[in-house]
Amino acid sequence: MSAKPPRFSGYLADIARVAGDEAAAKIGRQFGGTRVYIPSKPRADHWLTQLVGQDAADAIGEELTAGIAGIRIDLPVGEFGHQRSIQAQCDAMIEAGATTRDIALTTRYTERNGFYRKAKKARATQGELFGPSSFSED
Repeated sequence: MSAKPPRFSGYLADIARVAGDEAAAKIGRQFGGTRVYIPSKPRADHWLTQLVGQDAADAIGEELTAGIAGIRIDLPVGEFGHQRSIQAQCDAMIEAGATTRDIALTTRYTERNGFYRKAKKARATQGELFGPSSFSED
């Protein structure tokens, strides 16, 4: 199973556009769901520069502040939120053949939701029972 690239929204999408998906993913994982300050010209000791590097930090600062003044932004949680990570862990355990009870005990996801996710995955992989309709209306 290969990992899907994250989908970005809001400011993270803007960051991905100017600094790349890797920079947006690092920021989203570390600070998603919080309010952060983005300076127009990040210094070498700023958290943003230390996290993504000077070139990416400069591009982000320019994009989000238009080079005028720093800004406080609310970063979306997106793919990096707790719920999404629990769902991903649950899905991985389903593919590995874990029981819903094991899933619930490991992830703190309810057994009911484990059954739901198993059924959802089964429906997504199940083909048509009868194939294309062969009935004609002549």
